[in-house]
Amino acid sequence: MIRPLPDVHLHRGAGRDSGRATRAGARFALVTGASSGIGAAIADRFAAEDDWRLLVSGRHRERLARVAGRTSAIALPADLATPEGGHDLVRDALDASGRIDLLVAGAGVGWAGSFATMPPAAIDRVVGVDLLAAVRLVRAALPHMLDRRHGHIVLIGSVAGSVGVRGEAVYSAAKAALGIFADSLRHELRRAGVRVTHVVPGVVDTPFFARRGTPYTRARPRPLPPERVADAVWDAVIRGREVVYVPAWLRLPALVHGVAPGLYHRLASRFG
Repeated sequence: MIRPLPDVHLHRGAGRDSGRATRAGARFALVTGASSGIGAAIADRFAAEDDWRLLVSGRHRERLARVAGRTSAIALPADLATPEGGHDLVRDALDASGRIDLLVAGAGVGWAGSFATMPPAAIDRVVGVDLLAAVRLVRAALPHMLDRRHGHIVLIGSVAGSVGVRGEAVYSAAKAALGIFADSLRHELRRAGVRVTHVVPGVVDTPFFARRGTPYTRARPRPLPPERVADAVWDAVIRGREVVYVPAWLRLPALVHGVAPGLYHRLASRFG
């Protein structure tokens, strides 16, 4: 049973081709974290393509309704922090569309500050949303993709998971685990017809920092617009790319961290 948003039709066809869902060759993308920030930008990017239909999910019903309205999407509100959230969302998505060609796991939360003072509830929430929710969501959607031998999974990570960030120990750990999950899953599915992409953004200009409780105050790197990440996701899906850093130069500090951690830590201590 699909739980629609109040006063929002599931199939938003006004001003667009409302029959596009049944058009031959149309594909369905399920985007989580789509009520704002990177997820909303990804929904906007894919909505611009005629052969894609969107299913968008998020916790904030009003913001999700606005995204669904402008992208002609099916709105599926869900709380992925609950153990059953991913399973229920995938069930509702398949009920609504019959297929999921692309899954973009974009839901995420943050917390900044000293780990010694981090509330236990905040630890559980960051790990629960940034890691466990994505793993559970993929686990729920994967059998459908394997049955069809077709699908693409995009996991939205963070450069914090590649190099570690001071004051974000748990967030960095969760995103690092998500990257290893992406690598392992990619090896497992290489001959199964299902692709896995790990997108690694740097600092992005979204409400994320305000919601984590601490604003972003550094002069550099300058925050990127979320549309840059959305364009990178689109390019990765079209080209079948496996790991994408946004911006691309972030691959360099991640590489230095991997091959010369001592040098990286000295540079990080000096330049922040």
